[in-house]
Amino acid sequence: QVYKGLDIITNKVSPQEQSLCRHHMISFVDPLVSNYTVVDFRDKAGALISFPSSADTSPPLSPPSTASPARESCIFSRDKIPIVVGGTNYYIESLLWKVLINTKEKTSTTPGLISDRKEELEQLDGLELHRRLSQVDPEMAAKIHPHDKRKVARSLQVFEETGIPHSEILHQQQEEEGGGPLGGPLRYPHSCILWLHADQAALDQRLEQRVDEMVAAGLLEELRDFHKRYNQEKVAENRWCGTIQHRLLSSLALTFLFHSLCFKGIQALKQVTKRYARRQNKWVRNRFLRRPGPNVPPVYGLEVSDHLRWEEDVLKPALEIVESFIQGREPSAEPVRMEYDAKENKRSHRVCDICDRVIIGDREWA
Repeated sequence: QVYKGLDIITNKVSPQEQSLCRHHMISFVDPLVSNYTVVDFRDKAGALISFPSSADTSPPLSPPSTASPARESCIFSRDKIPIVVGGTNYYIESLLWKVLINTKEKTSTTPGLISDRKEELEQLDGLELHRRLSQVDPEMAAKIHPHDKRKVARSLQVFEETGIPHSEILHQQQEEEGGGPLGGPLRYPHSCILWLHADQAALDQRLEQRVDEMVAAGLLEELRDFHKRYNQEKVAENRWCGTIQHRLLSSLALTFLFHSLCFKGIQALKQVTKRYARRQNKWVRNRFLRRPGPNVPPVYGLEVSDHLRWEEDVLKPALEIVESFIQGREPSAEPVRMEYDAKENKRSHRVCDICDRVIIGDREWA
């Protein structure tokens, strides 16, 4: 929802809903900008919540005594409590914990003017990338599968732009006070997490209905307008692929072909949406509920399978939890917690002699 336009495909909060309370981090990034990252999100969101002296410094839990105009716009300085809503739990984790690594500073926000070293590396052969990583950071290379080009490229980028092996930086984070096996300390110690979860069948049905409602609201027209703008941008940059895509889109506009592709596209969108929801729930379980280390906020589960019981199962319990949180007392609800297997090594490296395959992780090997 950070992108301008694309209100339907991102299921953006409506203007009516936004009028009920102040919203942030919505509709401020041009969707044609491809270099917006989770680091950008963390930096901007952190500055809105408080005003840390640097991107990776834990911000204060109370506003400074002397506030500049910029500081006065921060949520803490207005004696308000920030509510982070998601969405993409990787972004939420990056805001709550010190888990990201800053590399080279960006010098421009204009699309196309920034050379993304990670993207450049990803164009190379995967095995060659892994060989390079083995030379500069053998510990990290042993933890990443040779075919996981994205992670290998990221580790190489970290080394090239900082001069420090990726594994060494991770160790430094973990060894900080409050750090743990998954990264550095918690930035906001007084936090709590409300996890809305549903029965899988109910969730799948709700997601399919949501896609149908998006189509009825004008999803295809929104995507068509975006595609037209995308092609105009690429043609303006003298990129031949944009012209080809434009011709392809024109040919696909033939009525008999359009309806067939449209139906297939909608079905594919439903499948992708359901897979994404499963990944997000898995992230909550593995990175929040099973998170090892001393600084883990309580996670309270709220059952949303039956929307007719929203008030009893969600609204009332959530209000009681939040009121207890504000007043500094324990709520009557028990937080959800899953046991962490300290013996399991998710980054162990083994080679199967029979099939000659690299296996990463104890569970995969078993």
